[in-house]
Amino acid sequence: MIIALILLAISACLALGIGIWARAGHVMGLEQWTVGGRGFGAVLVFLLLAGEIYTTFTFLGASGYAYGLGAPAYYILAYGTLAYVVSYFMLPPIWAYARTHKLVSQPDYFAHKYASPALGVLVALVGVVALVPYLVLQLTGLGVIVQVASYGAIPKSVSVIIGAAVVTLYVVVSGIRGSAWVSIIKDTMILLVVLFLGLYLPAHYNGGIGGMFAAVDKAKPGFLAFAATGKSVSWFVSTVLLTAFGFFMWPHSFGACFSARNAAVFRKNAIVLPLYQLVLLFVFFVGFTAVLVVPGLKGAATNMALLKICVAAFPPWVVGIVGATGVLTALVPGSLIMMSAATLFARNFVAVFRPGQSDEQTVQLAKILVPVVAVIGAYFTIAGSATIVSLLLMGYSFVTQFFPALICSLLPKTPVTKQGAFAGIVVGAGAVVYFTLSNQTLATLFPGMPEFFRDLNIGTVAVLLNICALAVVSGMTGLRTQTVAAE
Repeated sequence: MIIALILLAISACLALGIGIWARAGHVMGLEQWTVGGRGFGAVLVFLLLAGEIYTTFTFLGASGYAYGLGAPAYYILAYGTLAYVVSYFMLPPIWAYARTHKLVSQPDYFAHKYASPALGVLVALVGVVALVPYLVLQLTGLGVIVQVASYGAIPKSVSVIIGAAVVTLYVVVSGIRGSAWVSIIKDTMILLVVLFLGLYLPAHYNGGIGGMFAAVDKAKPGFLAFAATGKSVSWFVSTVLLTAFGFFMWPHSFGACFSARNAAVFRKNAIVLPLYQLVLLFVFFVGFTAVLVVPGLKGAATNMALLKICVAAFPPWVVGIVGATGVLTALVPGSLIMMSAATLFARNFVAVFRPGQSDEQTVQLAKILVPVVAVIGAYFTIAGSATIVSLLLMGYSFVTQFFPALICSLLPKTPVTKQGAFAGIVVGAGAVVYFTLSNQTLATLFPGMPEFFRDLNIGTVAVLLNICALAVVSGMTGLRTQTVAAE
């Protein structure tokens, strides 16, 4: 147990040291702190974008989803791959526009593209609301990892507070550079650990991957196939589309794209990242193996499946390495989320009401807000109990509301007006809030409809309402503008 604690401590200290060192030789102005001076090459951008694949969501959530639900976990493999295909065409023009106009955040893009500061404020507010559950997701994973890997010696609340403090320190000092350089260590470690666990555990307990699938299918017939109702094929397809379209709508992912040196970076990454996504299969193998080795985990406890089987199968020093890797999967995306949330509020909310605010004042305010965001995330993490995947899906439903207006903004002559874009996001986000608070699904709203319709992800309804509002309001305001111009 002592060796596991030592390895966990080394992981946190390593992240802090590298994160602070990343600042060396750079003056942390607004552009440098938020987008790395727009000088990142293919490797660093790859690591920042790959950070969206291998977070605590993947490390614990994907294995826990495979453990608890079986086949529905396959959506995690599919949506990222589709998102990278979309990014090949979508990200280069966004990057070029942001570079030309010196934009540093997602709300900057919407406000400038639609000539509407109010739209920028709305995007900032919705983005911050969406980032809170995503930050809670990372800190929840961190708490689970440290608690289990330390054999219960470190409570969840203590690990969450320490992790939030570590991230806060290196984000304030180094900004996005700290996140990028810590990603190098994180992605190297997680690649090795996930491949090892995904190959060793099925072989150890079932004689191989084929034996593992046969054992699970025998013990739980139908577990590895989609259900006829509920988490069915229609749920899978709608969830893949929803999350794929929302993948780069997260404020921290969108902003990280501004850090690239040139547009070719995105095309190179769009080719490689789908292959990197295949490593997720090995995470599923761990979850499926755990079904029979550590049975009985329910609800939020399924998040512990990967770590529980590691504790059962390995000595403390191996558990410590796995835990140390897991710590990094929380700290890297957590740092990007904290920085993005603080930047959105400082630049795209406060600055709107303080027109004379300079870039230096903006970055100083953002640095002050980073620990505030950390405290909020830590509070909800310690108080909450939702499963990791449910937290992520709730956040995705929010950020995907940006997608219709974004895609329309890339058209040579967009028919969407600023009022239409604003209305679409308000209606879509409002629908998400209603569905979430009332715990509604299509099955409860339309019980008489066919099963394939009732199983659709409720987030898709919010997007459709968004598109309808966007189209109607754009048509009305566009027509009014043409009438005024004619007069």
